[in-house]
Amino acid sequence: MRFARFAARRLAEMAATLLAASFVIFGAMYLAPGDPASFLLSGRSATPDAIKAINEQYHLNDPFAVQYLRWLGQVLQGDFGRSIEYRTSVSNLLAARLPTTLLLVAMALVLVMAAGLALGWIGAVRGGATDSTILVTTTVAVGTPSFVAAVLLQGLFAVKLHWFPSGGTGTGLLDTLWHLTLPAVALALYLIGMLARVTRSAMLEALGHEHVTVARSRGVPERSVILRHVFRNSLGTVLTMGGLIVSTLLICTVLVESAFSVDGIGQLLDLSTTTKDFPVVQAVSLIIVGLFMTVNLAVDLLHPLVDPRVTLGERRSAA
Repeated sequence: MRFARFAARRLAEMAATLLAASFVIFGAMYLAPGDPASFLLSGRSATPDAIKAINEQYHLNDPFAVQYLRWLGQVLQGDFGRSIEYRTSVSNLLAARLPTTLLLVAMALVLVMAAGLALGWIGAVRGGATDSTILVTTTVAVGTPSFVAAVLLQGLFAVKLHWFPSGGTGTGLLDTLWHLTLPAVALALYLIGMLARVTRSAMLEALGHEHVTVARSRGVPERSVILRHVFRNSLGTVLTMGGLIVSTLLICTVLVESAFSVDGIGQLLDLSTTTKDFPVVQAVSLIIVGLFMTVNLAVDLLHPLVDPRVTLGERRSAA
């Protein structure tokens, strides 16, 4: 019952934040320099007839509140309007490109979780030269932005070695996975370093706890001590980091998809911003905010299940 109330409250907060975000996203068009009609014409000839047509199509002569409520009502029905640049429904553009972005983010997330957790675990448990090597490696990874990693990976594995394609999305599942491998690595590299360092620090802290010493003194096998008493107690920190990881992946797709010419919503946002295709920019921005908040909600709901010290957003006092 308490969990249901907590979930309902978080959903209500998410809905309110999304509503506020939608207002800001829609209102951003009016913060752009110049008349909204001229802005929507994207530099094309702003004849009186053209401006009149734009005003009628987008109801720009209506009060701002009326325009916003009309747009919000359409969004709630899945209608994001019509793209100025592509001359088609924005919803159709999103439906065609969103699956590619979600697959790319999923691939990068798998790489981050697998490599980041493994490196953090090994560094904390083995120590010595192995730990030092991992620290240096993860420091280099953290200091390498996604767009720099994209250029380096393209130059080495696509242009020089010809192991992977230099861009595009591919056709069919296997071909798509092959095309998205380098973009996924470019997305994941920075975050692998971050997660490895966070995991290592959390496990080193857990290794110093009294219950770990007691478990070892009772003859519990070292592997069980690490898995049940050290790594498990570190999962709360790792899970919190996981929410930040997914959010960062969603944001960085704009750079990586553009670098690899991947037909996802990140590249679509980049191109639409350049061409001032505002209906598309509004839609993609709102979707990214929605995905970001959904991930944070999932982390909040899962946290009490992973870390017994946390219950519905409140940390129990230590016994």
